[in-house]
Order: sequence, then C-alpha cells, then structure tokens
Amino acid sequence: MKLHWNWILVPPLVLSSLLLIVSQAAFLRGSLHRDIGLGRLDPVLTFSNFVEIATDDYFTHAFSLSFGVSATATALTLLMAFPMAYLIARMESRWSMPLLAAVVASSFVTIVIKVLGLLLIFSSNGPLNKFLTGLGLTDGPISIVGTLPGVVLGLIYYTFGFAVLLFYSLIVTIPRSLEEAAEIHGASRLQVMRQVVLPLCVPGLAAGTLMIFNVNMGGFSSTALIGAGKVLTVPIVVQRTVLLETSYGMGAAVAAVLLMVVLLINVAAVAVIARGRKGIVT
Repeated sequence: MKLHWNWILVPPLVLSSLLLIVSQAAFLRGSLHRDIGLGRLDPVLTFSNFVEIATDDYFTHAFSLSFGVSATATALTLLMAFPMAYLIARMESRWSMPLLAAVVASSFVTIVIKVLGLLLIFSSNGPLNKFLTGLGLTDGPISIVGTLPGVVLGLIYYTFGFAVLLFYSLIVTIPRSLEEAAEIHGASRLQVMRQVVLPLCVPGLAAGTLMIFNVNMGGFSSTALIGAGKVLTVPIVVQRTVLLETSYGMGAAVAAVLLMVVLLINVAAVAVIARGRKGIVT
C-alpha cells in the first residue's frame, strides 16, 4: 500500500482549525451577552455591547487610534524594509547572505527583549540621550515611554525583520536581466525602479503590507510595554476590559469588532488590488 505523505498534514490541519474555530466562536458567542458583574454574563442574547462600542467615545477613539498607529507603523516599515531588501537581494558581495541572516535572526528575538533594548537606548542615561545632550541638540533626555511615537517605533521594530525577509523573497523572483535591459536602453536607476521593479512588485508589496498591517492592528506586547497604559489601542482596551474590569462580554465584543474591521479592510484592499490588476491587464 502506497503511503500518501499528504495525509501527515491532516492532524495538524484539523487541530489548528479546531483551535481557531472554537476559540473564535467562543468569544463571538460571549460578545452577545451583557455583563452583569463579577465576571458573570446575562443569558439573554443582545447586541447592547456592540451598540455601546459604536456610541462610546472611549471605544471609538481606541479603534481610530489603533488604525492610525498601525497604518503609520506599516507605512514606515514599508519605506525602510523594501529598500533594504532590494539592496540585499541585488548585492554581489559575499556579505549579502550573512546580512540577510542577521536581519532574519533579529526577528526571532522575543518582542519583550526587543522593547527592553529600546527602553535602555532611550533611557535618560542611555547612549542616544547622552549623544544628543552631549552635542547640545536637546534640552533634556528624550523618552518614548507612554508616547505614540514610541509605540510606532516598537511596532516597526517588531515587524521590520519579517518585512525585509518577505520583500527579499519577492525581489529575488524578478530577473536581474530586466533591469539590465532597461539600463542598456538608457533608463536611469530611478526609472528602472519606477517603471520595472515596482510594477512587478505591486502584488507582493500589497500582500506584504496587508500582513504587516494585520500584525500591527493586533500588536499588544510592544504597545503595552512602551505605551505604559497611556496609549489605549484596541488590544490594550481588550486586556483592560477582560482582566481589570472582568467584563468578558464587552471584551469579547471589542475583540469581535476588531476582527471584523481587520477582515473588512483586507477584503476591501484585495478587491481594490484585483480591480487594479484587471484594469492593467485589459
């Protein structure tokens, strides 16, 4: 009897699917019950939690803040990671692979250690503040704790290595001969990037940008550590609602709305990309 190795994938697929479906179904069901105190839920089904989320400034501000922070961090990550991935992919030096390996290895470091490193760098006696104050560029030490720029920096630090690896795998699929042919016909490096490389990278760039944005929307550790309870994005609000207020129904409803918002953004982005590609083809 011939063994089909594809069947080996069935158990992990079933297990991961069950964990995903059961967990998501549990908090979606919980979101339809009103909290009645001490972690208890009213057995009556209701949409009151969703109505409160839509009308309470505390929740609407958390969602707008999460979107703004995630979009900013995603855009900055894209602007920094793509050029770096391109340079590594096109380097002819023997150091290209060690450099890529260093970037990838940095993404394996836990976010807690990364954030602690950032806090040390930006501490009042850290190297950055000593350098800036030594040159007289700042009147006092710069702190990132409890600030929006600090949270954005933490999210960029979290996704940067992943983004470089993602874009590197995209760029190496583009034949270098296309760029050389464009240069032979008189195109400058800027024209090669704008008219050859970027158009070929659009689908991959769009998918990678969406993936980074999704990670940022759910980013909790860096926001919790750097935000220090002052930057209330949606994941922080969920944590406070569930653990501090023991409002499991409301916490589940906020998480459910976050899931739906992210899904809608992804569906809308994919539809726009598909329409754009269809327009190009036709």
